[in-house]
Amino acid sequence: MAAVRLTDLRHPVVVFTFSGWNDAGDAATGVIDHLSEVCDTDYAFALDADDYYDLIENRPVLVREGNGERTVQWATTEVLVAHLSERDVVLVNGPEPSFRWRAFCAALVSAFRSIKPERIIAMGAMLADAPHSRTVPVSEDGTDYTGPTGIVGVLASACADAGFNVTSLWASVPHYVSDPPNPKATLALLSRLEEFLGESIERGDLLDAAAVWEERVDELVADDDDIMAYVRELESRYDTAEATGEEIAQQFERYLRRRER
Repeated sequence: MAAVRLTDLRHPVVVFTFSGWNDAGDAATGVIDHLSEVCDTDYAFALDADDYYDLIENRPVLVREGNGERTVQWATTEVLVAHLSERDVVLVNGPEPSFRWRAFCAALVSAFRSIKPERIIAMGAMLADAPHSRTVPVSEDGTDYTGPTGIVGVLASACADAGFNVTSLWASVPHYVSDPPNPKATLALLSRLEEFLGESIERGDLLDAAAVWEERVDELVADDDDIMAYVRELESRYDTAEATGEEIAQQFERYLRRRER
């Protein structure tokens, strides 16, 4: 990908997400990966891995290039630009940083000031009491939750403090089938993202992947009577009531407790 400047972009929108704590089922980072695949995408810059990452926790990876040479890929946060028909979308993605979160956010906020985005969209995914067989709930902006947060919440807050128009989108991933990837949750986030971008995004193989994922989970659930009964209970609750802000907050608190185990 060719390098591109972050000035003079067309109706720019920034979309950021980070792998790890903020990204159950790799659902949110899956959106960035998908956009990078189906859109004409340019590389802008990457943050220095030494400044923000514990390289023992996020070890570099040796990869072999097409010419047979081996290179080292470092854990870092990359900034890309995806070109849609009517606008440019700045994609920010990487592992959750290990340290110096304030400096990390300040560096990205400074870059966003150069972009002058119409909107900044933060994306994440949490483990929740949601049935895999129903539409994936995607909550917008905040809930009533207060408590520990990840880099998605911290950076979103820093962007809001800097005066940007910020929206947060969080997908609810079934906690009983949390192993990544979860293409159904990725598809749900992508659909909500389209509403803010005002443009359709090619689905590629995502629709088929989501259907196959749901079929495989159906098969796994059918093999365990206890899980089947639990899923039926979740489906009943889902079908009879919409999730309130308080319920979403409670789901997030349960998600935090699961992550701490």
